[in-house]
Amino acid sequence: MYNIIRLLPDSVANQIAAGEVIQYPASAIKELVENAADAGASDIRIVIKDAGKTMIQVIDNGVGMSETDARMAFERHATSKIRSADDLFKLSTMGFRGEALPSICAISEVDVRTRREEDAMGTHLIISGSNVECQEPCVCEKGTVITVRKLFFNVPARRKFLKSDNVELARIMREFERLALVNNHIRLSIDTGSKNIDLRKAGLKQRIVDIWKSNLDTQLLPVEVDTSLVKIEGFVSRPEFARRRNPLQFLIANGRNMRHPYFHKAILSCYESLIASDTQPCYFLKFTVDPANVDVNRSPTKDDVKFEYEQQIWPILVAAVKAALGKFSAVPSIDFTSDAIPVHPLPEGELPKAPELNISANYNPFKFESHSSSRGASNWEQLYEEFNSNKGGTSSSVAPAVAPTEDEADLFSDEKKETVAPICLQYAGKYIVTPSREGLLLIDQHRAHVKVLYEDYIRRMSNMEVISQRVMFPESISLDETQRHSLMEIEDDLKRMGFELEYESENNWSVVAVPAMLKNADSKDIVLRILDSVSEDSGNYGNDGRGESGILENAALLMARSSAITGGVRLSVAEMEHLVGELFTLPDPATTPNGNPVFCILDESRIDRLFNS
Repeated sequence: MYNIIRLLPDSVANQIAAGEVIQYPASAIKELVENAADAGASDIRIVIKDAGKTMIQVIDNGVGMSETDARMAFERHATSKIRSADDLFKLSTMGFRGEALPSICAISEVDVRTRREEDAMGTHLIISGSNVECQEPCVCEKGTVITVRKLFFNVPARRKFLKSDNVELARIMREFERLALVNNHIRLSIDTGSKNIDLRKAGLKQRIVDIWKSNLDTQLLPVEVDTSLVKIEGFVSRPEFARRRNPLQFLIANGRNMRHPYFHKAILSCYESLIASDTQPCYFLKFTVDPANVDVNRSPTKDDVKFEYEQQIWPILVAAVKAALGKFSAVPSIDFTSDAIPVHPLPEGELPKAPELNISANYNPFKFESHSSSRGASNWEQLYEEFNSNKGGTSSSVAPAVAPTEDEADLFSDEKKETVAPICLQYAGKYIVTPSREGLLLIDQHRAHVKVLYEDYIRRMSNMEVISQRVMFPESISLDETQRHSLMEIEDDLKRMGFELEYESENNWSVVAVPAMLKNADSKDIVLRILDSVSEDSGNYGNDGRGESGILENAALLMARSSAITGGVRLSVAEMEHLVGELFTLPDPATTPNGNPVFCILDESRIDRLFNS
């Protein structure tokens, strides 16, 4: 029998690695700029054509490469950053895996021109699909120029699923912002063909202002703490400038951008009772720790960072942020009479298991064999009146304070279910409590209303029943570079959904028409959220097979969230019963469009356990 296991050629292995390392043109720009920063460049220029699909060029004035190094740099796992496994715990560079350059050249045509300061001649190298086509001496400036053409030319499936130029440009600009923030000591510029941005070397606060072109300098509070375990410095926003959408939130560990949900929660905990529940603060924080106490080798993108002493850093971070807020007199006084003991949440992956909720997507507690499901909310008032008449005039606004007797429970027997409406009462201003066949129903009134409105908006949009209504006083909105690219991509679809925008000046548009069905909602905020969602890496628009339906669903959800009742709104019995009736006429009432539970059921056994000693 022949042996069937073979060693893959390097070109194939590089293409496999490219699937993890290079996902979009923005990914290639990130890797090339980080390499330029590692080479000691003080000036890095980026030039792109067709949103990076046709050409990406990164020019730096770093140390350059010799003829041999230029060739070796494109071999898999070839790197100048480390020599042994122990060096992984002494990293001071962005790159170290030796995967980026071979991954890029495996899926594109790469042209390299590089020269060291001590060399009279530079090196010119051409690689296409991992095949070296040319290597010769050349005349060039000190540093390195890498030009990437025809990205994904030999991976048609990946190229096919790249999104439109505007969406890819939005991704590139977001990546450029992250790179510019972490490398504020470097002059960084980008030329997209339609726009040229040039950021000079500056301090962190000035770089923040230069990137986002707003009055952020008046909104930021400095954060600074230096301990033997960690040094934290940067800025957090004042509570009154917390944002409902697109908060600027950046964490940097030893000079690299990172994602860290645990530290994100620590920062948010400092703003409790200071900001609205649907807003979040902006923050720009740099962590400096001993490289031996941090692991950056967790993913090919190197943005998933694990700290050895996360739980010890938590109180340091919280104290630093609260100290910054305290100087602004924004921290509420401490209640020394409270018996509550603060508990730090565990890091990601160590959270205790939540109790399982008995939820079925198709469950309808008010659907009985003798009761047609077509009888929706329209019958609730009549049923409720019949219930009151059967009860002998019992007040409809007062729920029973004790469990029903056997005679009262008989009201919910199979013979009378068709003529008796359930009792609804409101708890804590945000939950609706009502009995059902399976037990006691606890319904989140906000999520229930979101679900009802979402299904209504989707139905109207799908049936082209949306009517656009002109506003008396148009709202002006200011768009950044990323949002402008998104607007160009979906402007026609916004009009089909009932939104109309008119151009005012370079960065300003006005919302002149909104969907007539949109009630009590911030239309400006909805438009901005839709634009932000288009440019997300998990975006709902583009050549991904969802297209218009994706943005339609996203817009419907945003509109539903903005229009729905919130926690704290008192509802009458009639309003609660109407909402419950509307909810359970839907085919899937158990979860919101994004998968959150709308209600839970406390069955008799669970209630009995609460009273067992």
